[in-house]
Amino acid sequence: MAVRDITVQGHRALHQRTKKVKEVTPEVRTLVADMFDTMAAAEGVGLAANQVGVRLRIFVFDCPRPGQENARGVVINPVLERLGTPTPLDEEEDGEGCLSVPGEWFPLARFPQARVTGTDLEGNEIVLEGEDLFARCLQHETDHLDGYLYVDRLTGPWKSEAREASKDRGWADTGITKWDPSTTKAEDV
Repeated sequence: MAVRDITVQGHRALHQRTKKVKEVTPEVRTLVADMFDTMAAAEGVGLAANQVGVRLRIFVFDCPRPGQENARGVVINPVLERLGTPTPLDEEEDGEGCLSVPGEWFPLARFPQARVTGTDLEGNEIVLEGEDLFARCLQHETDHLDGYLYVDRLTGPWKSEAREASKDRGWADTGITKWDPSTTKAEDV
């Protein structure tokens, strides 16, 4: 398939709620294949459709799980349940990054467990449950589809640092709205 450009913080598509997928068409299947290729090229663990400029409620993931195979798949029309009680923020362990905020990493407290229900490409209902990094991935990607970036959820000094990083990289000022992970590393955007 193809590697698509990834939208960068400040792009309007990242702050709009996505639309429910009514039917899995050949175009949707191509989008999903391209999203897997794009995620791999960018060395990510998840990617939402609006990160490649498509306002559909779809995300893909390929997330490491300690002692198990990677959790890998696609979720169409996901519904998220956050489970457990968020633990106090551990600045060393609770770092999070995003392909739409390339090269940056900030601490963000998340719920320790998450459950997502949705469908796969064949229309079968799926239920995914995760903890730790996989729970973070499920929450992060669903946030994208609801129009939020993880930096929108930062608090205190981390929120200020994220704003400064965006300014330093010139994303808002220079009109950089996308990057091509097949030709550019995240750190260089």
